[in-house]
Amino acid sequence: MANKVTEEISYEELKALVGKSPTLILIDVRGEEEVAKGHIPGSINIPLNTVEGALKMDPDAFKVRYGVTKPQLDAPELVFHCQIGKRGAMATTKAHQLGYVNARNYAGAYSEWSKKEGK
Repeated sequence: MANKVTEEISYEELKALVGKSPTLILIDVRGEEEVAKGHIPGSINIPLNTVEGALKMDPDAFKVRYGVTKPQLDAPELVFHCQIGKRGAMATTKAHQLGYVNARNYAGAYSEWSKKEGK
């Protein structure tokens, strides 16, 4: 299982969930400066260097810090993304290591999203 390829989600799959799925947890692992220039609606900003700590947080502390309920280990739609895909993949791998079995990376990342959304 350790050599498993990072699970990915496509633009079309993510587009179908954004704003529609109550179970989607979309985590933007870019830095705050990048997020300030634009983000995918409904995403939560947890920079890559803080992802592991965030996912290990007590649920109450997570809710206070990020304003949303901490995802369960079996969260069905836990998606990470960054600007071009690499940091999102790293965060997804880390989530899998911590037991988040359904974590996926939006490999197209914000660069693809912004192009397709005309932002």
